Amino acid sequence: MREAETLEEQGDILHYLVVQFGLGHETGSVIEGQPVTVKDLLKDLYERACHIKHWALVRHTAGMLGKRVEDLAKAVTDLLVRQKQVTVGLPPHNEVTITAPLPSSELRVLIHQAYGADECTAMLTQELLVYLAMFIRTEPSLFHEMLRLRVGLIIQVMASELARTIKCAADVASDHLLNLSPFEMKNLLHHIMSGKEFNIGSARSGTFFISSRSSKLSKKSAIGSFLGSSMTEGKSDDSEGDRYGQWLRRRRLDGALNRVPRNFYPRIWKVLEKMTAGELKFALEVETVLNTIPQPEYRQLVVEALMVLSLVQEYHKTDSLGDIVSAQDIVHVANNIFLTD
Repeated sequence: MREAETLEEQGDILHYLVVQFGLGHETGSVIEGQPVTVKDLLKDLYERACHIKHWALVRHTAGMLGKRVEDLAKAVTDLLVRQKQVTVGLPPHNEVTITAPLPSSELRVLIHQAYGADECTAMLTQELLVYLAMFIRTEPSLFHEMLRLRVGLIIQVMASELARTIKCAADVASDHLLNLSPFEMKNLLHHIMSGKEFNIGSARSGTFFISSRSSKLSKKSAIGSFLGSSMTEGKSDDSEGDRYGQWLRRRRLDGALNRVPRNFYPRIWKVLEKMTAGELKFALEVETVLNTIPQPEYRQLVVEALMVLSLVQEYHKTDSLGDIVSAQDIVHVANNIFLTD
């Protein structure tokens, strides 16, 4: 530890000691007659990281110390009582769904198990849950047509938006994301949720700050066109590459946020006609199937294909679509037609 030149190196060493020996392991040092444990060193590093506002290290050490953000249980409960299911971890194998209120201690364990050894992302998940609860109390319109909040995918899309904006590699963007201050983290999340465009500036200290642009990406995004809403994003002189990238980005955002078109679930019911159209249980069944698709942008294409099917059923009075309708096959065929054109 004494030979480590930076706080990051000290953090790496302590992480190794925690994983190999545990927090209670005695390091061999003695202060005022008391043996120094790994936990003692970790607390000291946490306090120094807080003092210099090294936020990635703050989150990492807080995770290793087993800390919980304030009002974590209340935040999750606020989301659940508004009929929003919450998932943590990353699909398809490490995503865990929270469907009922839990004590903060159980939530912390569940979240950190979902992310394995990634203590920094686990702490960030706790933080984002608190921000999401703030937004749903003050701006419930941000959550329209969203049944499930998949925090792992939200983190991924926040990192991808940082990479796009500051033009850097994905791993570099992830590091920048984890080092954002709590204020800027909340600011970035709000921009993602609301569809606002944003600029990112760099301060002399190496930190980033986020500011709004005048333009706005519609919350209904690509799926709004199914409902007859006008799409104002983009200009006629945009290049083809920009337009294709824009649609990819729209679908990635909507897919990560699990945002679907208005009346999506009742429309799918009209195709299937097996359950009550407005029944939450049916909507959750549809969500469960859609959430088996790991890529947000591909998930959103399937949502759009299902919306087209509902419109065919509604306007063309089709007698039957067959016993089995494969939305993924429809997407694949459509993609092949697009490529041949």
